[in-house]
Amino acid sequence: MIDLHSHTTASDGQYPPSELVARAAAAGVTVLAVTDHDTVAGLQEAKAAAAAHGVELVPGIELSAFVYGKEAHILGHFLRPEDPDLARFADRLRDERTHRMEAMVARLRELGFPVRMEQVRKVAGDAQLGRPHLARVLVDQGWCIDVKAAFDRFLGTGRAAWVERFKLDGAEAIRLIRAAGGTATLAHPGSSKMERPEIQALAKAGLSGLEVLSVDHNPAVRQKYLGLAAEFDLVPTFGSDFHGEAVAPDHRLGVAAMPPELFQKLRARAPSSRPV
Repeated sequence: MIDLHSHTTASDGQYPPSELVARAAAAGVTVLAVTDHDTVAGLQEAKAAAAAHGVELVPGIELSAFVYGKEAHILGHFLRPEDPDLARFADRLRDERTHRMEAMVARLRELGFPVRMEQVRKVAGDAQLGRPHLARVLVDQGWCIDVKAAFDRFLGTGRAAWVERFKLDGAEAIRLIRAAGGTATLAHPGSSKMERPEIQALAKAGLSGLEVLSVDHNPAVRQKYLGLAAEFDLVPTFGSDFHGEAVAPDHRLGVAAMPPELFQKLRARAPSSRPV
């Protein structure tokens, strides 16, 4: 079973890399991509755990970018985690995330909710700071019933504590991934409301895959994106987008799989897989 989209505590996932891999193996996953947001910090631990559990690890990342004003999540697969440009960019994004979190905490305090950065950092641990960490603080303090409610009320786009994020251009995200030896895949295009113009622009920039088999897509949506994948010569992929039951209970490991022939087709498009 092949799953090309998952998250650990290195970003906003519930489980450390080693536990994520163990859970994936128990669920029947044989090939797993760890694609934390804006960081590759969890890959070394995940690699060791994958070897112990007989799972093939696909080193990955997920970059939030923008195309025609819409936010697009770009997955990188088969990349070289040690790539210096990617490492420098991840450091920059860590700083950007910290400044954004400080601003969101300040807005919540203005609204009468005495949130502190120390609380968010405690939830996040060593992970990249993200809105789910702040959402969990709001839940833990009893101000929201769950993470979804925190986003709906405060943290979602345009909500009371929303702060605009650094905007990475979609073409630049693809360039960074490809320069690190990886393939670029557009994640959950349906829930991100990606349409033909955005997908065409990303395809021209070097996009390799389209996450057609997302658990967020019903059969009609899958057919729509299968057609767009064929039109722009993109490999249809599957990813559970697993974060853990406490973060995203509807996204589970082992519920579907990517056909092996499509996985090999995607791998063949990675610059890192080509002879030097």
